[in-house]
Amino acid sequence: MDATVAIPGSKSITARALYLAAVGEAPSLVTGALEARDTRLFADALEVMGARIEDAGDGALRVTPMSLPPRGGRIECGLAGTVMRFLPPLAALSAEETLFDGDKQAYARPLGPLLDALVRMGASVTYHGERGHLPFSIRGPLRTPLGAQAWVDASSSSQFLSALLLVSPLVGDPLFVSAPGPVPSMPHVEMTLASLAGAGIDLEVVDEAQADLSTWHVFPSRPRGGEIVVEPDLSNAGPFLAAAMITGGRVRIPAWPGATTQAGDAWRALLGHMGATITLDEEGLTLTGPGAGNYPGIKATMAEVGELTPTLAAICAYASTPSHLSGIAHLRGHETDRLAALVAEINRAGGQAEETEDGLVITPRPLHAAQIRSYADHRMATFGAILGLITPGITVDDITCTSKTLPGFAAMWDSLLSADGTGTARDTRASSPLEEK
Repeated sequence: MDATVAIPGSKSITARALYLAAVGEAPSLVTGALEARDTRLFADALEVMGARIEDAGDGALRVTPMSLPPRGGRIECGLAGTVMRFLPPLAALSAEETLFDGDKQAYARPLGPLLDALVRMGASVTYHGERGHLPFSIRGPLRTPLGAQAWVDASSSSQFLSALLLVSPLVGDPLFVSAPGPVPSMPHVEMTLASLAGAGIDLEVVDEAQADLSTWHVFPSRPRGGEIVVEPDLSNAGPFLAAAMITGGRVRIPAWPGATTQAGDAWRALLGHMGATITLDEEGLTLTGPGAGNYPGIKATMAEVGELTPTLAAICAYASTPSHLSGIAHLRGHETDRLAALVAEINRAGGQAEETEDGLVITPRPLHAAQIRSYADHRMATFGAILGLITPGITVDDITCTSKTLPGFAAMWDSLLSADGTGTARDTRASSPLEEK
């Protein structure tokens, strides 16, 4: 294997860019935006609220901001955490009611801590099923809480904190936003803060000398318009890097940023520690892998980069020694219970994996043919695809669920496997960024 893989834009950055553009003071052009089910749902929801999002050609989107407060209506979340978590606070600025619903699998994803925080700020929430979960209706308007202090328990998802930070400049008064206790996936919060600052929002870190409390002071204003450039999705680069890692091949990822807030940048340290040869230069990142059985397992705390766990678990299954991944109890609340799913699928294929209180222990054993279940989870589907590179007879029951964040994955994977040093794996579909609206 010797291939160049052009990775589409970051889903996380795309969502934040669309949000800030949709509530901005002037129109924006978002370039490099990811076209996937999650981002289509996000754009559709913003249009329900009153924004206009149009294809500007060359993968760019022209965003005309909504009037504030936004319109009410019905929001379809699918399985997108960004839709079901980032947008309820925005909807709660309005006295009009907004209904949030989604795929049945999304009903298991926790939302209670965020919605409780909005209720403390004056929102009214009506649940149409289990409390703290989809479906629900919300109406505002939000008001500045007593002492201008807003807080959310973000211990089960950093998206709760990002959601509160994103809406804070629009509430009307300077606001202190706090998250007591540990916050997983802090790089995503740092991405939110960088996106706000890049859009001209004034904010500052409040140092209260308390290790168990994070606080920011956010000042009111609408984000400025202009051009927003979306980086390649470094988390989505993971399966392609894993392919080189376990086959002993080489993969190049163009346009890898030299400095970024993306959690996926941790691939450099994680895979370098496991024996990969990695270079980063003006052409991007190149990884040459040692091959299955030729690298050690890893003991890693994944609290800040939990989304990388399924791909890393596949790599660990072919290591020469056991691996222990910790700090990822919050993955039980993702698209599926990812800890239980990884244990079930590794063991189904003849491997040895077990759950701990906050993670996984993976002991390499020879794998055999099996059908890997995806659980409608894009990262579980790509996990199975990685195993299939080494073990004959591995199949994945639903590879199409990768369209959640990477619609061209199957074609890119085929291209990757046929590349011989001159081949390039990329999503070659000539489609609108907002197809299938």
